[in-house]
Amino acid sequence: MIPLRLTVNGTAREVLLEDPRVTLLDLLRERLHLTGSKKGCDRGQCGACTVLVDGRRINACLALAISLDGASVTTIEGLADGDRLHPVQEAFIAHDGFQCGFCTPGQIMSAVGLIAEGQAGTDPERIREGMSGNLCRCGAYAGIGEAVLAAQTAGDGQAAGVMMREDAA
Repeated sequence: MIPLRLTVNGTAREVLLEDPRVTLLDLLRERLHLTGSKKGCDRGQCGACTVLVDGRRINACLALAISLDGASVTTIEGLADGDRLHPVQEAFIAHDGFQCGFCTPGQIMSAVGLIAEGQAGTDPERIREGMSGNLCRCGAYAGIGEAVLAAQTAGDGQAAGVMMREDAA
């Protein structure tokens, strides 16, 4: 048994790993029952499993959980503050940034990371490039781009300032 300490959505967690090959995605979904991050390709090609680790976007299917000891992980479940949605979540709803919804958690987490990294800007092409690691089979890319742009520019750039619940506290 290998002890692993993570802060997940603002809560300190200690997990005992039986296998050092467990990915962060499998740990989140199977052990911590946080199923918002989706298992799409399981190869880092679709972005459905995107989460933030220490504020940076990663594909959870490619990260070994054991390599993240002490890290802070934010999943889609950790963005909203109770019933109050995160500005990026609100923008996705307002701009129809989803259709079937499968890729939506990864798209939203990638958008939050993109804005936090200061890489979104106001150029739609720059946003498309920054979000290119997240695939949408339904083709909701126009709404996704509009949502990211709206969240980036909302409230004079406030969206980046309230990136994650734990940052706002």
